Amino acid sequence: MAIKSFIENKLFQNFIIALIVINGVTMGLATSKEIMSGSFGTFITLFDSFVIAVFTIEIILRISVYKLDFFKDPWSLFDFTIVAISLAPVGEGFEILRVLRVLRLFRLITVIPSMRKIVSALLGVIPSMLSISSLMALIFYVFAIMATQLYGESFPQWFGTLGDSFYTLFQVMTLESWSMGIVRPIMEQHPYAWGFFVPFIFIATFIMINLIIAVVVDAMGEIKKEDNASLHEDITKVEHHTLEKLQKLEDEISELKRLIIAQNRN
Repeated sequence: MAIKSFIENKLFQNFIIALIVINGVTMGLATSKEIMSGSFGTFITLFDSFVIAVFTIEIILRISVYKLDFFKDPWSLFDFTIVAISLAPVGEGFEILRVLRVLRLFRLITVIPSMRKIVSALLGVIPSMLSISSLMALIFYVFAIMATQLYGESFPQWFGTLGDSFYTLFQVMTLESWSMGIVRPIMEQHPYAWGFFVPFIFIATFIMINLIIAVVVDAMGEIKKEDNASLHEDITKVEHHTLEKLQKLEDEISELKRLIIAQNRN
């Protein structure tokens, strides 16, 4: 119980959060060759090892407390995976693991409840997101075929292949230089090209992207509803507890009055 109280203590949780934030700063500084070549680079390396050691001890303590329940919790498994990646060798052939160590910054999600709620809500709308993504992929596929057939010969650098058309249409969807950079040059040879690109932008950008935003906003709304429901439940419990105390106090006062009246009669 002492270990459980220690790892669940607010001060310990704040210590872990502080370590993650500082480690994020040091990871950013470690990308500078000038900094790493100096004496400060040694400090960054030692601090990184210290952080890994603390995270490892924390995971061991949590496993010793929760045992099998630890591996049933998705967030605990997430923390375990991140720490395991940090402990993996980073020699020749394992360079990717060194890069993946930066994922330990995502531990902020598991230690900050508000972040965890947001991520949980977003994971809950994945089926809706997949449906929208599938519809968007179908729209892209149809328009990419059309664009390749219409403009592939005139502008092979943009629409020469189906893959080129996909990438160009993705750029158009993001509205990055879509008019002056792509559509207007095409319209010099194909004056009615606007009739192809304007409907695509309207469908892919204004409708589909807003559908995704709507799903995310709805997920945030669910979080607010859950928070309000939890707050209402807490208030109800406090009111019920208060009413019980008031009733108990009223009963005690009534009993005291009865005793006083009985004593006066005697």
